Parts: sequence; structure tokens; C-alpha cells
Amino acid sequence: MEKKSERIRFRIKEEKKKYWKETCSKRGISLSNLIIDSVENRLMNDERTAIMRFIEKQDAIFVKIETNINQVAQIVNAQEHTDDKLFNDSLDILQEIKRLKQEQDMIFIKMYSKLAKS
Repeated sequence: MEKKSERIRFRIKEEKKKYWKETCSKRGISLSNLIIDSVENRLMNDERTAIMRFIEKQDAIFVKIETNINQVAQIVNAQEHTDDKLFNDSLDILQEIKRLKQEQDMIFIKMYSKLAKS
């Protein structure tokens, strides 16, 4: 880790400093990180953490969907006859899920790229 040896001093109103410190406390970040990340237009640690939680939550949702699809497939396979309309509707839904998953993956790639730069 790079050692930080330089300081920057500037004057602000006491109320503003209190507000900034409260903001940092709520977000779990340091005042230095708030200022540096803001000036350098980078994602802050709390934002990065929130994005990662969102990605994990979305992935968990798709795992649940995939599990439900497998359960339905097992039921259909156990039956001797399936309704053609139900089968076609299911295929349409699966195509939509596939499209959404691909769209989600592209969004995640962009998000990971931004996270890596910050």
C-alpha cells in the first residue's frame, strides 16, 4: 500500500464539516476518502459494496428461477401428456428469461469494469 505523506488544508464552515462527517459516518467511509473519491470522480467504497450486494442478489434471483424451471421440467417429464399451449407459453417465457439474463450479464460486465477503474 502506498504511503500517504502529503496534506492539504482548507477552510470550510464548521456546520459544513459536521455535515460531511455525519455523511461519512452514515456511509462508513473516511472524510479523506469522501473528498478524494469525489474529486477523482470514483465510486466510493459504500457504493461499490452496494453494487456488489445488488449483483449477488440478482444472481440469487436467477438461481431461484432456474431451480423452479427444473422442477417444472421434472413434473412435465413425469406426465404422459403435456398441453401444447402450456408448453409453447413456457418456451416463450424461457426465451424472455434468457434475453433478460444476457442483458443482466452485459450490465454486470459494465459494472465490473467501472468497479475495476475506481
